[in-house]
Amino acid sequence: MKIQSFSSLSNPEAEVLLLGTMPGVQSLAKNEYYGNPRNHFWKLLSTIFNEPLPVDYHEKKQLLLRNKIAVWDVLQACEREGSLDSAIMKEVPNDFTTFLNEHPNIQLIAFNGQKAAAFFKKYVRLHKEYAFVTLPSTSPAHAGKSFEQKLVEWNVIGASRNAI
Repeated sequence: MKIQSFSSLSNPEAEVLLLGTMPGVQSLAKNEYYGNPRNHFWKLLSTIFNEPLPVDYHEKKQLLLRNKIAVWDVLQACEREGSLDSAIMKEVPNDFTTFLNEHPNIQLIAFNGQKAAAFFKKYVRLHKEYAFVTLPSTSPAHAGKSFEQKLVEWNVIGASRNAI
């Protein structure tokens, strides 16, 4: 099945770009980034920034914008059955040259999982230096680490925001 990603959640003040691979089935059905209630993404960010866990999608987007975080996917489109990144075929990357030119304050690009980092490395060539970090996937399919273990690694997002 051919699927499309969403537009980025961002504004020109963003300093950190968080990249997933492609929204899962539940996210696509809800038309929301990280729409699976078992995904740790929103809980991690609210914990890192010491804010209440957002309830609705508007509040979730505001959490990102307030903290100068942009969210997008490495892939614009692909073919995939189900939600697993391992099932992705015929992938098409997003246009990072234009995006990064429109977001000149981004200094850190963080990947939500190994597959996002691998697709980025495969398709994207940058003309500016950025810091990069690959974080453990927030997906419920990535059960090899607990929330607390993921939080330790994801805290780099809060630390980098404080250093910028």
